Amino acid sequence: MSFIRFLDPWEPSYGLVALFVVAAVLFARGAGRVRMNAWRRAAFWIGLALFYVALHTKVDYYAEHQFFVHRLQHLVLHHLAPLILMASYPGSALRAGLPFAWRRPFRQWQRGRTARIAAFVLLNPAFISATFVVSVLVWLIPSVQFVSMLDWRIYLFMNASVAVSGLLYWWMVLDHRPSPPSRTRPGLRVLSPIITMTPQILAGAVITFTSRDLYPVFTLCGRAFTSIPPALDQSLGGLIMWVPAALLETIGAMMALRHMMRLSNSRAPRAIPPRRAPQSRPALDGSV
Repeated sequence: MSFIRFLDPWEPSYGLVALFVVAAVLFARGAGRVRMNAWRRAAFWIGLALFYVALHTKVDYYAEHQFFVHRLQHLVLHHLAPLILMASYPGSALRAGLPFAWRRPFRQWQRGRTARIAAFVLLNPAFISATFVVSVLVWLIPSVQFVSMLDWRIYLFMNASVAVSGLLYWWMVLDHRPSPPSRTRPGLRVLSPIITMTPQILAGAVITFTSRDLYPVFTLCGRAFTSIPPALDQSLGGLIMWVPAALLETIGAMMALRHMMRLSNSRAPRAIPPRRAPQSRPALDGSV
């Protein structure tokens, strides 16, 4: 299969394409109006491209027919793509990319009661962290996984929940502002990936070392790589959830630690140099 054929959508979605186009246009417009270096721009485009590849190419076909590819897809949607995209801090560029006539109504909507209540609940650090973990573990329950792989509506909701929870979580962890205005204290941003990676590591280890086939739905649908036995496929999927996911969360924690140290240095009181005693000037006539 050629690379171009690989990029063909397995199940075309005009709504998904429209979402990518809107995000790309807003960022392209706004990036020229705000101060943004080349690294941040590259991070946004790389993250957006990873989301597209994971959701709207032949990757989706292999994810439906092979467990370890399914775990790779969710690793990208939940960890890699949102981590890279949120490292670009795209909020200012996306807001600047809005048409001028839309900005005032958008600000008024943000100040409204409904938006403030939604933000209080959905942007709460505890809610974001819990959703980040649950959005991975709940779909690994064998009975839930069986139904989600056979019903296309649940399948789409599964992928959307994984992607949205990843975006919210890495937005919280990589927030470089002090608290307030940030909703999360810098120390908690460093600690959060250590907490959230623990249940994922345990689940990955259980899947890796379980000998019986936990997910026969992939055999029922027909495995894409028939040369890989179901037991090996399951072990590979568990290892992907165990090692690479933990590594990415460690990288996120290190980035949060860097922001915390920067904030600590900016708040530390600077030492005031001692004042020098004034020196007497010699008189112009030579007298002391």
